[in-house]
Amino acid sequence: MKLHGKGRVLPGIAALAAGAFALASPLAAQEKLTIATFGGSFLDAVKSCHIPVFEKATGAAVETVLGNSVQHAASVRAMGASSDYDVVYIDDSAAMQLKAENLLHPLDRAVLASAEELDPRAFGPDDAFVVFMTGATAIAYNPEMVETPPSSWRDLFDEAYKGQVAIGDVTGTAGWQFLLAVNRMEGGSPEDVTPGIDAIRPLAQDAVVQYTQADQLLALFARGEVAMAPWYPDRAGSAADEGLPIAIAYPEEGAVGIRPTLLIPEGSSQKELAAAFVDTVLSKEVQECFAETKYAGPINLRAELSEKAAAIVPNGATLESLWFLDPAVTSAQLPGWIDRWQREVAR
Repeated sequence: MKLHGKGRVLPGIAALAAGAFALASPLAAQEKLTIATFGGSFLDAVKSCHIPVFEKATGAAVETVLGNSVQHAASVRAMGASSDYDVVYIDDSAAMQLKAENLLHPLDRAVLASAEELDPRAFGPDDAFVVFMTGATAIAYNPEMVETPPSSWRDLFDEAYKGQVAIGDVTGTAGWQFLLAVNRMEGGSPEDVTPGIDAIRPLAQDAVVQYTQADQLLALFARGEVAMAPWYPDRAGSAADEGLPIAIAYPEEGAVGIRPTLLIPEGSSQKELAAAFVDTVLSKEVQECFAETKYAGPINLRAELSEKAAAIVPNGATLESLWFLDPAVTSAQLPGWIDRWQREVAR
């Protein structure tokens, strides 16, 4: 089910808007909410599904700031007690880092109309953040260049595709998740990523690009410069809808699960309005819109998937095989992984 900018106003959000926030007044209509989110097709889906419903229900205007999880975390950290961001889209490991630094405002489930409809595992420790979708880092490939769909992470190292593989920089989710997937395959652990670093180093030297923003790959796939890359099924599905030669494969070792979250910085001056935005994103209708538009696995258990979305979104066997990392472990280890990558892998 798709819900676009003129979609139905959610009852829970409308009630919040009419009551706690009194946003029907002219002054309220001028209020601004700043969200830090991801770019490319992800931003397109946010603008299609999340923002219009919220703006119509509340009268507030939404401003977006783009970046990846590491960049957003650095910004929240730098701004501290006076945050320009009101809501942040960020992966769960980075969210855990910010929680440990006491930079987050806990979510109040009592004001989230959709809280009881969510997977019970959606909320972070002490309700510091909430998962809003399920995604993955899997293998995107060009079916015009790859005759047999890849079935293993090892296929990215096949000499037949030397110089035709792109990988993510470790500062992005796909980058560090690919590192850990390879590291696990080579016998390493989160505390010792040497096997993964050693395996990826020659691949990185021949890579078409070490991308820092997910949609950097679009033009490369379009021009036939990339045969394979660790990437996101949601991005690949959106690109395929636009006619690009991209398909997705889930490696037999298991794709790496992604749990992007929403959080409210403690330094935000719009905490109540921010909570209303979070509630909008978590609602059944908006979750269905995002699943169909962005191929994102819904976290609202009442949301339903079309057959087309179900073929791309992690669900059933592909969901069961996902390797979900402990965000407390990844948040503690990530700075060290980044340091080693930059010294030993990055150009």
